[in-house]
Amino acid sequence: MRVAAIGDNCIDVYPRLGKQYPTGNAVDFAVNIRKLGFPTALVSVTGNDANGQWMLDTLKAEEIDISHVRVGNGATAVTYMDMDGKDRVHGDYVEGVLADLVFTPEEVEFAARHDLVHTAFWGKAENNLVELKAHGALLSFDYATKKDDPLVSRTLPHVDYAFFSLKQAEAETFLQDAWKQGPKVVVGTFGVEGSAAYDGERFYHFGIFPARVENTVGAGDAYIAGFMAAILRGQSLDEALRSGARVAAEVVEVFEPWVTN
Repeated sequence: MRVAAIGDNCIDVYPRLGKQYPTGNAVDFAVNIRKLGFPTALVSVTGNDANGQWMLDTLKAEEIDISHVRVGNGATAVTYMDMDGKDRVHGDYVEGVLADLVFTPEEVEFAARHDLVHTAFWGKAENNLVELKAHGALLSFDYATKKDDPLVSRTLPHVDYAFFSLKQAEAETFLQDAWKQGPKVVVGTFGVEGSAAYDGERFYHFGIFPARVENTVGAGDAYIAGFMAAILRGQSLDEALRSGARVAAEVVEVFEPWVTN
């Protein structure tokens, strides 16, 4: 089973802490699911600056297929970050070469040849979902906290596995309503309160694995990687929820968005 992540890449910079590292929703998902044993490609655009080379070198070291990571003329995207205790705080986001990103037909076709294609709210692939679906790819989409954005209702009919960061109290009604718009499964994550999935027939629930939290950055992408790895292995939704929680717990114990072996 082969996986493609299509979307963003950026450098997270913590000016106050003097820390920075390559990341992005698509990048973090790709690296985490690759570490779980699935050959994975990234489809994205990075800059022709030092940060772009750092991104490419990092992806190579993590054994990600970068044959379709385009190098654009300009700066690699940067997100300025800070910490509130152990929780990350997003500051200014400078898009750089991602500002006007449009994926080419060849890039979309390449992604669609994989068994699973994953993207996210900021991945700029929302206009390519119909084409990806037409090629037969299984699609997962991370909507993060953007449950009320118009993009949700526009894209849900083309998504197989939809992920949202929610408050637990609102989850059951929201997951049911979202499922009616087309996905096979809708998943809600609730931070320390665990997660739940709905498949049109019943709800599935799981809590969390205890963790010594260093930084919550990357927890959502890690969770989705663990969840979708279980799905690709043919495991049950109960097992997928458990797998997602396990990988997320491992990631929050390090400062970076994945565990470096």
